Amino acid sequence: MPRLLLVAALVASAPALAQPAAAPAPVIAPDQTLLNLSAEALVRRAPDLATFSAGVVTQAKAAGEAIRANAERMDAVVAALKRAGVADRDIQTASLNLQPQYYYPQRERVMGRDPNAPPPQPEAPRIIGYEARNTVQVRVRRLGEMGRVIDTLVAAGANQVDGPMFALENQDAALDEARTEAVRKGRARAELYARAAGLRVARILSIGEGGAYFPQPLTMRESIVVTGAPAAPPPPPSPVAPGELQLGVTVSMQFALER
Repeated sequence: MPRLLLVAALVASAPALAQPAAAPAPVIAPDQTLLNLSAEALVRRAPDLATFSAGVVTQAKAAGEAIRANAERMDAVVAALKRAGVADRDIQTASLNLQPQYYYPQRERVMGRDPNAPPPQPEAPRIIGYEARNTVQVRVRRLGEMGRVIDTLVAAGANQVDGPMFALENQDAALDEARTEAVRKGRARAELYARAAGLRVARILSIGEGGAYFPQPLTMRESIVVTGAPAAPPPPPSPVAPGELQLGVTVSMQFALER
C-alpha cells in the first residue's frame, strides 16, 4: 500500500482515539436512588495586599522632548516609591506609550459655519505635539501606609493614580476552609433530601469542584491627571478602608440513597 494511503487508513480507522473519554456514569444498585446536588461556601478575610497604578503623563511639541520629560519624572516617581519602602519586586512597568496629538481644522470650521454655506473642503489633520505616558503597577504590603505612599508619588511628579484593588496574597488556607464547609453543607443537604424521601444516604459517589471565585469589595478609586509642572503635595487623603474580601467555592456532589 502506498505510504499516503497507509497513513490515511490509519487515521480513518482510529477516530475514537482523538476524542476524550467520557466520564463513566456512577454505578448504583438497582434499589438505590441517585441524588445530584451542589453546595457553595463563603469565607471572609481581611486583605493583606493592595495594588494600584501610578504614572506620568507629559506633553511636548516634539516626540523626543515628551519622552525625555516623561523619563525624568518617572525616574523620580520610582525613586520615591523605593524611598517609601516599596520593594523592587513590587514595582512593575505596566505600559509605556507615545502618541501624536492632532489638530482637526475641519471640525472647527464645521462647528462655526453658516448652515446654508457649502460644506468645507476636507483637510488632513495636523500633528501639533506628542503625549507620553508611563505607568507602573505597585503592590503595597503595609496597607496602613497607602495614603503616605500616594502622597509621596504625587509630590515626586506622578499625575495619574488609579486604585487601589485589595487582595489576599496567600488564598490557599481560606479556600481550603471554604471547600471543607461546602462539602459539609452538601452532605447535610443530602441527608435532608434523603429524610424527605424516606431514604438514607448510603455513600458519596463523587465530589467535583465547580470553581472558586473572588468577589472584590467596593474600593476607593482615585484618578488624577495633571499636565505641565509636577503637582504640589496634595492635602492628606481620605483614609483607605481595606474592608474584607469574600472568597467562595462551589462543589458538585453525587450520592446514592437507599431505604
